[in-house]
Amino acid sequence: MKDLFVNRFKYYKSLGDKSFIQLSDEQIFWQYNEESNSIAVIVKHIAGNMLSRWTNFLTEDGEKSWRNRDDEFINTFKTKQEVIDFWEKGWKCFFDALDQINDENLYSTIYIRGEGHSVLDAVLRQLAHYPYHIGQIVSIAKMLKNDDWKTLSIDRNKSQDFNAEMKNKFSENNKEESPNSSPVCFQNSHEVRDEYKQ
Repeated sequence: MKDLFVNRFKYYKSLGDKSFIQLSDEQIFWQYNEESNSIAVIVKHIAGNMLSRWTNFLTEDGEKSWRNRDDEFINTFKTKQEVIDFWEKGWKCFFDALDQINDENLYSTIYIRGEGHSVLDAVLRQLAHYPYHIGQIVSIAKMLKNDDWKTLSIDRNKSQDFNAEMKNKFSENNKEESPNSSPVCFQNSHEVRDEYKQ
C-alpha cells in the first residue's frame, strides 16, 4: 500500500512541477485579487502543511508549535526558484514520512491538533488536501498561459485517439492488466507503471 501512496502522490506532484516549468517568475506571483492566492502562496501553504504534519509524525502532533499557518497565506518569496525550493522541501519531508509507513504502524494512532487519527487516515486526508490545492495551481497556470498552455492531460478533442492508443497498447495479450483511468497503476494489479517507478 505504501508504494501505491507514494506513486499516487508523485503523480500529483508532477502536475505542479509541469505547471511551474511553463510559468515565468511574474506569473508565479500573480493573483486575481486581494482575496485570491497566488501560486507562490498556495505552494507556501502546501509545503508548510507538509513540514508540520510529517516531521516526526509518529511521535509528535502534526500541528507543530513552530507552524504559523496564517503566515503561509502571506507571500515572502522573492523568486520563482525560492518557491520551487520550498515546494521540494515540503515534498521531501512528506515522502520521507511515507517511507516510514509499514504494516505494523499503518493503523497506529497519531495526532493532529490533539485529535487522534490512524496513520492511514492521516495519509488519506492529504490525498484529498494536496491535490485540491494542486488543482488550483494548474487552473491558475492554465488561465495565465491561455493558448500557450501545454496540457497535462489528454489533448482537447483527442479522447477517442487516446482511447484507441490505450486499447492498442494493452491488447488481447494483456487483458488481465488492462489499464484504468489512473496514470499510475493498473486495474486489479499492484503493478506500477514504468514511468512512475524509481
